[in-house]
Amino acid sequence: MKAIICCLMSVITMWASAFLPSSQPVQTSAQSMLLLENVTNRVLYEHNADKRLPMASTTKIVTAITVIENCDDLQRVVKVPQKAVGVEGSSIYLQADEELKIIDLLYGLMLQSGNDCAVVLALSVCDDIESFAELMNQTAKRAGAENSNFVNPHGLHDDNHYTTARDLALIASYAMKNPVFEEIVGTKRYTMPWKDRDYDRVVLNKNKILNTFDGGDGIKTGFTKKAGRCLVSSAKRNGMRVICVVLNCGPMFEDCSALMERAFKEYSLRKVCDKNATFEVPVKEGRASTVKCSPSKDLYYPLKSGEENNIKLIAHTDKEFTAPTQAGEEAGKIEVLLENRLLFEEKLFTINSVDAPSYLDRLDSVIKQWSVE
Repeated sequence: MKAIICCLMSVITMWASAFLPSSQPVQTSAQSMLLLENVTNRVLYEHNADKRLPMASTTKIVTAITVIENCDDLQRVVKVPQKAVGVEGSSIYLQADEELKIIDLLYGLMLQSGNDCAVVLALSVCDDIESFAELMNQTAKRAGAENSNFVNPHGLHDDNHYTTARDLALIASYAMKNPVFEEIVGTKRYTMPWKDRDYDRVVLNKNKILNTFDGGDGIKTGFTKKAGRCLVSSAKRNGMRVICVVLNCGPMFEDCSALMERAFKEYSLRKVCDKNATFEVPVKEGRASTVKCSPSKDLYYPLKSGEENNIKLIAHTDKEFTAPTQAGEEAGKIEVLLENRLLFEEKLFTINSVDAPSYLDRLDSVIKQWSVE
């Protein structure tokens, strides 16, 4: 029971510490806002971040990553169904029976916010919108969202269609780790075929962050009367990417720009543990009494100046090995703490092997014991 309680407390502590807010007040016009770092999901700033709100076309972040993860061939050509023609709101003016590649429709979805593209994409993955919405909700949960519900792929208002700034930031962070998604949302201009025209269809990205903010590389705008102006923005400088979500925010580009600029001034991604750091684990009945282990990669975390002095590493290597052992075996974990608060943990793996004693080794051991006696 004690072990179970300790495990639960560790999980709770780890979850809470990943969302450590800034101690300084945050200035924003948004009804709800959250900014996090993309690798670790550490929350740098937040305001009213768990309030359930409509999010308009930022919904399409979930739509796009759901399609990408559930489609084996993004070059597959699909036919536009009548159901997708004339969908309310923003559009790239698809025609019934027009044939386009799924990848083209993803660009139309994310750059020009085509609601018609959203419907075609949903129906290219599932037989109906309801089934696709279920897939969207599964995607959101994998990303860590806990207070969201999606009922359509485009974000037109529905009382049962909602998210939070925290959830949307986690979803965006998850999506930006996919190279196809990352490439799409960072594109400013894209061309694709246009049925019955002697020129291509050109779609332009509505996200001004790409042109106005140093390092801006995504992600998605949104607007409905119910949701107000919404923006999920992303920028990367000096190896650190931050993602900012503002919901129902009049000056959405200005707010996101100011918050991201502040984040880059106050935080940097710093190495907290080198992959060459080694720890030892006992080995029974081996030629050596211990085996060395280390994390599989360098470990980084976004820190303010001075916080690195309060980082502590604790290795848990209580696993018992019996020879022979091989390099690459899981050997425990390392905890990274800031001011004794758990930030995250990483697995440790053996980096060398330990052989069991040979017949001659065993014989030599017996002889030595006789000699002592």
